[in-house]
Amino acid sequence: MTIILSPLPYAEDALAPVISAITLQTHHGKHHKTYVDRTNTAVEGTDLAGKSLEQVIAAAQAAGNKGLFNNSAQTWNHGFYWHSLSPETQAPEGDLAAAIDAAFGSLDALKAELVSQGTAHFASGWVWLVARDGKLLVEQTHDAASYADLSGIPLLVIDLWEHAYYLDHKNVRPDYLKQIVAGHLNWAFAAENWARDSVWAYPAT
Repeated sequence: MTIILSPLPYAEDALAPVISAITLQTHHGKHHKTYVDRTNTAVEGTDLAGKSLEQVIAAAQAAGNKGLFNNSAQTWNHGFYWHSLSPETQAPEGDLAAAIDAAFGSLDALKAELVSQGTAHFASGWVWLVARDGKLLVEQTHDAASYADLSGIPLLVIDLWEHAYYLDHKNVRPDYLKQIVAGHLNWAFAAENWARDSVWAYPAT
């Protein structure tokens, strides 16, 4: 099995002006593609060839192979990130909405926490909404750290690497975060992850 560049689940201009088409063309078509290509090159001719991306990530982490881990985990993170975003403004419903209220007091409080932790995060990384033991929390990871470094199951993620927002927001990460959480989080995707209670699988050929 060759690891694929997972396609965007919407048009390149669907998130504009918060995330422009040129940002997605660069971020998805160049950055994400590079991680995919490097992962495939690294596993070619090894016993990891033909394995799922999740198996590659686990093997790389267990072996301490930082190069392979960084590229394979970043491949997964980006696929998950594209699905965490929505062109249309959504609101959580049902069990997920109740869990948000129980954990944070309100949806607005959760949004504020995502912005706060994402803004405070030093350098590159990710801010996640995570489910653990039936409860929700917000966690950060640095650099290429992925779902395996979280304390629970990821429901949503926001990319904090500068290339995710610099073309549209310069170095003002809070503006990007505030606009993402206000109108572009895919709560339907989060609900699917919450209901499934297992880690999302990266698309395979």
